[in-house]
Amino acid sequence: MPMKIPKPTEDSRARFQALVPKDERVEVKPMFGNLGAFVSGNMFMGVFGADVGVKLSAADERALRDSGGQPFGPAERPMSGYVSLPTTFSDSSAQAWVAKSFAYVSQLPAKAPKKSKNK
Repeated sequence: MPMKIPKPTEDSRARFQALVPKDERVEVKPMFGNLGAFVSGNMFMGVFGADVGVKLSAADERALRDSGGQPFGPAERPMSGYVSLPTTFSDSSAQAWVAKSFAYVSQLPAKAPKKSKNK
């Protein structure tokens, strides 16, 4: 049975857009009908259905889970290293976690662009 990929709600899309850092290094791209925010080719934040999730260091991932964060992505196969921001978080609380994610992922090696399959 294939995984069900939910579309973002209007609210989750608006929340995602409001939380994306205003930084020239950030690129927002569509991903499987949802959206991802990338720095140096690495996704640091995404929206999946009603959830906005962030990629964090192991310590920050545990801390966010302790604060109510849930797995991010399809229930059958959540994305490793990503945690959904609790919907109860204020904008400033959510922005603090987005800033941690952006700082963490900014330090990772840049991803090389994928080679075109067209010959």
